[in-house]
Amino acid sequence: MLTMARSVADPGLYEMRVYDAPEGKLDALHARFREHTMKLFAKHGMTNVAYFVPAGDNPERRLVYFLAYPDRAARDASWQAFLADPDWKSAHAASERDGPLVKKIVTRFLVPTDYSPTPQVAAVGDRVFELRTYTATAGNLAALDGRFRDHTMSLFTKHGMTNLVYWHAAAGSPDADRMLIYLLAHPSREAARTSFDAFRQDPEWVSARKASEERAGGSLTEAKDGVRSEFLVPTDYSPWK
Repeated sequence: MLTMARSVADPGLYEMRVYDAPEGKLDALHARFREHTMKLFAKHGMTNVAYFVPAGDNPERRLVYFLAYPDRAARDASWQAFLADPDWKSAHAASERDGPLVKKIVTRFLVPTDYSPTPQVAAVGDRVFELRTYTATAGNLAALDGRFRDHTMSLFTKHGMTNLVYWHAAAGSPDADRMLIYLLAHPSREAARTSFDAFRQDPEWVSARKASEERAGGSLTEAKDGVRSEFLVPTDYSPWK
């Protein structure tokens, strides 16, 4: 079902948070977000962007979600207020009577690239999201950005992929000068494979890749783990679907 899109109003900072739940606790974690956490995030000035689980098997019982803020100072103030909120303390205590709902938390701060679309957060439905993480070879993040800005994004669109948002790791993060992280949307995982097969064979892509690598003296991404892909599906309570 298509609904009205809501733009994320030019945030300066995003946060990707990855939670792994203990065995048997993921449903309770979802319920706490659905019934309490999201509302309290909004109350304290945080923008709920998207909530996902991995497509297919989820042995880590993982929840991946994205928040947006004006800047790091606003983020820290919002979290301080959220954690001190009596409603959160009550919901947290009630939900964890039989044990913690989270065993591991990983966070990553992200800033939008200059060529990123402004996210149009909408419950479109019937699509799968793909989180792609690139590690540039030393000194080549700007060249990788240039290739996306001038060629890759338009070719993704040509071959049926939807460019959603592009980020760099925030300054001070590990590998901040080498990381490009972005989200695509596809009708299905099968459609994603078909689109990428067509993209890789496109003469314009072949030419752009060759020219960019000749200028750089080699690949723009690391040979080992330089390109990582994870398919994600939105939770029932995710604003972005």
